[in-house]
Amino acid sequence: MTASFLRRWWHSLDKPGWREFAIAMLALTVAMLFALYSAAAAERGWFWVAAGSAAAALGLSLWVAVTIVPALARRTPLRWLVIQINYRVTREGWVYIGGIFALAIAALNTGNNLLFVILSAMLAAIAVSGVVSRLSLSGVEMSLALPDHIFAEQPVLASVKLENHKLTLPSFSLRVGSDPKAKSADVLTRPVYFPYLPRQSAHEQAVELRFARRGVYRQDAFAISTRFPFGFLEKTRKVPTPLEVVVYPRVLPTEEFYEILPMISGEVESFHRGRGHDLYSIRDYQLTDSARFVDWKASARATALKVREFTREDERRVVLVLDPYLHAEPGQSPAAAAEQFEKAVTFAACLAWHFNEIDSEMQFRTDELATPMSLAGEIIYDVLRHLAFIEAKPAPAGGDGASFLSRLGEEPDLFKIILTSQPRGSIPTHLWTSSYFVFMQSL
Repeated sequence: MTASFLRRWWHSLDKPGWREFAIAMLALTVAMLFALYSAAAAERGWFWVAAGSAAAALGLSLWVAVTIVPALARRTPLRWLVIQINYRVTREGWVYIGGIFALAIAALNTGNNLLFVILSAMLAAIAVSGVVSRLSLSGVEMSLALPDHIFAEQPVLASVKLENHKLTLPSFSLRVGSDPKAKSADVLTRPVYFPYLPRQSAHEQAVELRFARRGVYRQDAFAISTRFPFGFLEKTRKVPTPLEVVVYPRVLPTEEFYEILPMISGEVESFHRGRGHDLYSIRDYQLTDSARFVDWKASARATALKVREFTREDERRVVLVLDPYLHAEPGQSPAAAAEQFEKAVTFAACLAWHFNEIDSEMQFRTDELATPMSLAGEIIYDVLRHLAFIEAKPAPAGGDGASFLSRLGEEPDLFKIILTSQPRGSIPTHLWTSSYFVFMQSL
C-alpha cells in the first residue's frame, strides 16, 4: 500500500516545478555565499573583491526573482488563494449578527466574563466560516459540456463538471449557476449542486436544459457559490467561461406542416412524373392520369386503356428556398410580421428535416447561401445552422426581393419549394410552373 501511494505521489508530482525550485535554491545559496564572502573581504580591506562578490550576489538574486519566481508562481496551487470572492449575508447570517450585537451589549453592561467568552466564540465562528469556505472555493475549476446539435423547445442533457485540483483539501456544498452580475446568462438557468468534491478528483452532474427560441445563446461567466460550513455567508466565486451555444429551429412538425406536406408531395410527384427518358412500365389507366401518357397501341391490343410510366430520375431532387425579405401586410404590426417569419423559419427547418429522413437530394437557398445539390443528410446541419442565424430583412424599394426569386427560374428542371411573404401578384410568372409556394401569411 505504501508503494502504491508513493507511486501515485511520484506520478502526480510536478517535476518541472520542483526542478525550477531546486535551481532557485541553489542559485540563492551561491548568492548567500557571495554575500558572506563580500562581508569578509570588506573586513580585510579587499574593497574591489567585496564589491565584486556583492554584485554577483545581487545579480544571482535578481536573476532568480525575474526568471524563476514568476514561473513558480504560475505553477503553484497557491494562486487559488488570491481568487476574488464576493460575500452576501444570508437571512440566517443577519439573525446571527443580531445575536452578536445583543450579546455584545449585554457583556459590556454586565461585565460578565462568560458572555465575553461566548461572544468571542461567535466572532471566531464567522472567521472560521470565511476561511473554510474560501478554501472550499479555491482550486476548483468548472466546465459545461453540451451536445453538438441543439434544437429549440426540445430538452437537451448537459453535463456540468467540477474539478478539485487541491492537493490535500476537499470541497463541500458547492452550487454552480449563472453569475448574477454577468451581462448575459441564458445557458445555465438553474443551479447545479455538488455536496462533496474530494481532493484531486472530478465530479459531473447531468442537468436538463431547454431553449425557447432559435438563435445564439451566450453566457460570459458562471458562479460557484457555497454556504459551507454554517450558512451565515454565501460566498461566490466568478468563473469566466465564455460560452456560445447555437440553437437550431424546432423540427417537430406542426399542424401546418401536416396540412401542407401532402400538397407538397403531390406537387413533387406531379412535377417529376413523366420527366424521365426511359420507359418503366405499362399499366392500367387511372382517372388521375393524363391523356398524353396513354399508349394507344397497347390499349388496342388489350381492349382497355393503358398508360406508359417512365423512370423518375429526379423524383427526390428538390430545392428548398427561404425568402428573407419581409413584406408586411397593410396594418400589420412589426411584431406580428416578425412572428410570421419565425414560423416560416421553423417550417423550413421541418421541411429540411423531412427531406433528410426520406434520403432526398436537396439544395437550400437564401439570398446569402446556396448549398450544393446533395443528399440532405450531408448538408442538413449546415442548413439548420444557417436557419438559426437568419434574420428577416425589410422589403427593398428597388425590388431586390423579386430579383432574388427571378434568379430561381434559371433552372426550370428543378422543383422548388419557396417560402416567401411576397404578394402573389409580384411572383415572377415563369416560377409558377416549377415551384410550389408557401406564403408566410398562411402559416
